[in-house]
Amino acid sequence: MQSEFCMSPHDFGSNFKIARNLFSKKKSKMDTKISVGPVVEILGDEMARVIWASIKEKLILPYLDIKLYTYDLAVENRDKTDDKITIEAAKAIKKYCVGIKCSTITPDKKRGQELKLKKTLRSPNSTIRNMLGGTLFREPIICTNIPRLISGWKKPIVIGRHANADEYDATEFLIPDEGTLTLSFVSSDETEAIEHVIHKFEGPGVALGTYNTEESIIGFAHCSFRYALLRNMPLFLSTRGDLLKNYDGRFRDIFEEIYIKHYKHDFEAAKISYEHRTHNEMMAYAMKSVGGFVWASQNYEGDVHSHIINQGFGSVALSTSVLLCHDGKTIQTEANHGTVPRHYRLYQQGKETSTNPIGTIFAWTRGLLHRAKLDKNNQLKKFAETLEKVCINTVESGYMTKDLAICQMGITNVALRIEKAKRN
Repeated sequence: MQSEFCMSPHDFGSNFKIARNLFSKKKSKMDTKISVGPVVEILGDEMARVIWASIKEKLILPYLDIKLYTYDLAVENRDKTDDKITIEAAKAIKKYCVGIKCSTITPDKKRGQELKLKKTLRSPNSTIRNMLGGTLFREPIICTNIPRLISGWKKPIVIGRHANADEYDATEFLIPDEGTLTLSFVSSDETEAIEHVIHKFEGPGVALGTYNTEESIIGFAHCSFRYALLRNMPLFLSTRGDLLKNYDGRFRDIFEEIYIKHYKHDFEAAKISYEHRTHNEMMAYAMKSVGGFVWASQNYEGDVHSHIINQGFGSVALSTSVLLCHDGKTIQTEANHGTVPRHYRLYQQGKETSTNPIGTIFAWTRGLLHRAKLDKNNQLKKFAETLEKVCINTVESGYMTKDLAICQMGITNVALRIEKAKRN
């Protein structure tokens, strides 16, 4: 079957059509909706919010009797509440253990002025992650007819991103003139002090200070080992341990200690392995591998690696994002593609769009699957798994949005198809 992709701003791809048809047939056999435990729903911005509303209306609410605790994290509401709404949402996720989040805007200074915000708001994802702790696992959704940039990739590569501190909580500033930059630490009881001269400037420059905590690194390690066991995949940790012997070396050492003390026996029983490698070594291995492993990365590197890997498997919109907290029972799911502002501008003008909804659908299904696991709700589990299969089968049968059609046919052929469709 030739590829087709819907371009209407009011119908986000044939995924919805086929899913609705499938569930309509099953619904006639269902006397009541499936009862679902509490879920924290976090609303977002722009095109992601439009897709979110359509998914909830067409694929969630008709089939599930679900208790939603809804928090509106649209940028205007965050500004109105001085971002207290974000903190309230994080507390609710802690309480109910399942959060499903729509993509949100993190406005820079220019965007803040454009939106007439009272102040520049920090990333809501960063606020929530800092309150919840945990590790962010991002994974491509495999569709057999979507070609990979690396032809050898046959299995998914899961990036476990340590979503705490480092560059995202860094202190940075401009060096105005000649002077000495130092880094110092003083213990709370003032019995210990450490100070290092970083650089003696002979003129203007820039400076950056980052940190992390052993508590967070230990949680990162436990989450990574648990997730690898859950997926029955080998685990790799990559660091700059050869360069930053103290900073990154502590990540390496903590992982090794926790592996030997807590997980070595379980890994050997499952016939999977754990190994530390440098970033360079790990990237080279990933390029040559068939996939099928979990790759634990530090905060910024994990962000970059996940986008490279997911784009290499077809599209960032064809991927999942799950924040697994240190307690092992609390998660937050989200699409991995942002708010898609370019498509939103077209949507506002009533023009055609082709926005991929699959990542957002999977944000719902992965959250619902965790709710099903916590509640031992087999009906809900089957519903979420079926909806995921419907999305994959839809793409594999030839119906897809523009981002996936480009992967399959190339941008020139897609442009010709669009022009032909418009003429007809």
